[in-house]
Amino acid sequence: MLVLSIGDIIGRPGRQAVEKLLPLLKKQYKPDLVIANGENVAGGIGLTKLTAEDLIKAGVDVITSGNHIWAQKDIIPCLDGDMPIIRPMNYPPGLPGNGYIIFKNEVVVVNLIGRTFIGNFDCPFRAMDSLLESLGSCYKIIIIDFHAEATSEKMALGRYLDGRVSAILGTHTHVGTIDAQILPQGTAYVTDIGMTGPVDSVIGDDADAVIERFLSMIPKRLSVGKGKVLLTAILTEIDEATGKAIGIERITEEID
Repeated sequence: MLVLSIGDIIGRPGRQAVEKLLPLLKKQYKPDLVIANGENVAGGIGLTKLTAEDLIKAGVDVITSGNHIWAQKDIIPCLDGDMPIIRPMNYPPGLPGNGYIIFKNEVVVVNLIGRTFIGNFDCPFRAMDSLLESLGSCYKIIIIDFHAEATSEKMALGRYLDGRVSAILGTHTHVGTIDAQILPQGTAYVTDIGMTGPVDSVIGDDADAVIERFLSMIPKRLSVGKGKVLLTAILTEIDEATGKAIGIERITEEID
């Protein structure tokens, strides 16, 4: 099984990159499943029903998210609807939405959020233990989008779950890392997929506005950057019989 996972999609430029490039990537690589992190799709923060529909029309099968999933209020009713959107599983209980989705009764896609430098959430390690216990041996292929700030927390979860899940793919920092690998017990791992958005920016935002905010320390709403756009993704190959990863590859594509 081939799984294509797209990093944090930033605003309209990121959406346009997905709309233009994903059909070409699907034709080239023929993935069985496409996952994309969509929590920054709507103007650089949050996800709306319309922007989620745009991603699905472009060929995304499952939309993951993170700490900005609540930023656009019109998406909240959709979290309990039929759209394939998940939010971090280790938010407190009772909130709208689900932390995992089962794709075609074969693949479990999980969304987790970290705690270090990002927020006071339930423990992602124990949350995943509980889910694995409840799933039992029903599903071989389990893929995690771990939306976290600290590289050490991401790496620790990778080692903790090595051999128990098929892939742990980091999101949130918008900066792709060079450590794509298969861990010793067969779990595919990368600390961060990277963003799909404007290159001439500061993690997707207009560079001048970000610099001004750092210099003045005055909070202000940031706008999405402009110019050249890069799509970043990870292609993972998984043995369907064992659920172990047998290949991991970084993919980058550019549009003007």
